[in-house]
Amino acid sequence: MRPPIKHYSTLDSTNEEAKRRGTAGETGPLWIITDHQTHGRGRRSRHWQSPAGNLAATGLYHWAGPLLRSAQLGFAAALAATDTLSSFVRDPDALTIKWPNDILLNGAKIAGILLESGASRHGGHWIAVGIGINLAKAPDDLPYPATALGDHLKKGREVPSPEAVLSKLIDAFERWRTELQHEGFAPLRTAWLSRAHGLGRPLSTSAGETGVFEDLSKEGALVLRQNTGRSIEISAGEVFFADREG
Repeated sequence: MRPPIKHYSTLDSTNEEAKRRGTAGETGPLWIITDHQTHGRGRRSRHWQSPAGNLAATGLYHWAGPLLRSAQLGFAAALAATDTLSSFVRDPDALTIKWPNDILLNGAKIAGILLESGASRHGGHWIAVGIGINLAKAPDDLPYPATALGDHLKKGREVPSPEAVLSKLIDAFERWRTELQHEGFAPLRTAWLSRAHGLGRPLSTSAGETGVFEDLSKEGALVLRQNTGRSIEISAGEVFFADREG
């Protein structure tokens, strides 16, 4: 059964609403969507612009396992977003996933994911899975290339409504979440690597490490092969390729 959807005309942010509900004791599953965000956030508390017609949504879920592994829901969300967008775009092969959770189309960012968590009154944790997708318009004045679905639609297609996209997105996310729950991270890792942006290319990290994007670990960390030949795992932060895509 598809989780219920709560639709708001305006919110500070869908993630904030999910956090309020989780802190109050709700466990979900539940999805929250809004037509307008006044204080949308991306990773590292960056402001996330949400022009009219774009998707701003957050899923609230209960997580009973180790909190560290809840980050794997971000991979499920990235795969779900890619699957969803693939049904609309002219060239699905142009969709890639930049570690850990940005969706790129022809190298420009079209979607982002933000996971947040907190202790649940019922044991375990609540997890907020925030997803923003540029449907009608890419935000302006960004420090990286961005694009919108409307510029890449199959011939004869119109820009879908956020509600229509969310329905497809939830179904795809539930498939990947169920796969994660029953089969573990391995099938998600395989699917993610098949769509990985920049695999085998040089990069630098926000912590100053440099090397080549070699692999994805069995837990979801980026495996970086340094110039010395030593491989290290990057579990947090951001990565930058030479062309600064995404």
